[in-house]
Amino acid sequence: MNSSPSANLHPPKTLISTSCHAGDSERESEKSLRPLSFADFPGQETLKNNLAVYVQASKIRNTTLDHVLLHGPPGLGKTTLAHIIAQELEVPFYATSGPAIEKPRDLVGVLTGLEDNSVLFIDEIHRLFIQAEEILYTAMEDFSVDLIVGEGGSARSVRISVPPFTLVGATTKAAMLSKPLLSRFGIQEKLDYYDLASIEAIIQRSAHVLGIHIHKKSLKRLAECSRGTPRVAIRFLKRVWDFAEVHTQGEITEDITNSALTQLGIRQGSGLSHIDITILQVIKQRYNGGPVGIEAIAMAMGEEAATIEDVYEPYLVFCGYLVRTPRGRVLSDSGKALLSSSQ
Repeated sequence: MNSSPSANLHPPKTLISTSCHAGDSERESEKSLRPLSFADFPGQETLKNNLAVYVQASKIRNTTLDHVLLHGPPGLGKTTLAHIIAQELEVPFYATSGPAIEKPRDLVGVLTGLEDNSVLFIDEIHRLFIQAEEILYTAMEDFSVDLIVGEGGSARSVRISVPPFTLVGATTKAAMLSKPLLSRFGIQEKLDYYDLASIEAIIQRSAHVLGIHIHKKSLKRLAECSRGTPRVAIRFLKRVWDFAEVHTQGEITEDITNSALTQLGIRQGSGLSHIDITILQVIKQRYNGGPVGIEAIAMAMGEEAATIEDVYEPYLVFCGYLVRTPRGRVLSDSGKALLSSSQ
């Protein structure tokens, strides 16, 4: 007996389904540091307000929200915003990632397993294989997928309907998305580094959720060192908390904060790490301030070029210590002054 074309299609094991209805989210809220609404999300005001309008308009019209692309440096809240979009729409949330979708059938399994009007979040969407991208085109536009069934002369194309859904894609490299895929996102928003006040609010909220007693000066010190990135801020909060548990019964004082950050190799004031400073020193000492290619810097440091380019370089450029030119990376006057002050 022949089974239907979609009978053997199953989502990959990395697909995570989360119900975003109020009852379930309330049970998880005490355990999670993720904000559950736009109102509870500090920073990114213009982006946040835009998304809130799009979501509200979709609910008023009772239509599926347009597909959303969130792009920007890592750790700025793209995944959190995807959760919030689903929460505000009051629809189920499904999550996977580009690298997890190894074959076109994996993606077909994900799409056919969705519930009506759900949010499908694909992290690192720029790492999708081209064959998977091509399946997404018709799924995003027509809520259907074309699947080749059989082999050789008996092969035939079968169109399978998928439930209406909103795709939320996240990427740190929007330029790597193909133009056909990029054009299918009706909503495209870029996340920028957070200002100091927003980072302080994020740390304060996280400390409250975790039950941490943190002094005001410690809060400011952590915010100054967090590179405008919530993920870094929360990581520092937890690591300083570890030191506080051992030395001050869990209370995060200014002294324990300074001591812990020094132990973590974080530079006073700038928040730069040992690796950040080493990158600048390599450019100055080995390449006379540049220009120099990223591969040469990586080789000199024994690091992966992609790690330097994706993790460390964006913040150094943002701070004005490093300049990217067509010929390579160049140490700026501010970067030279920073190195001089550290000697």
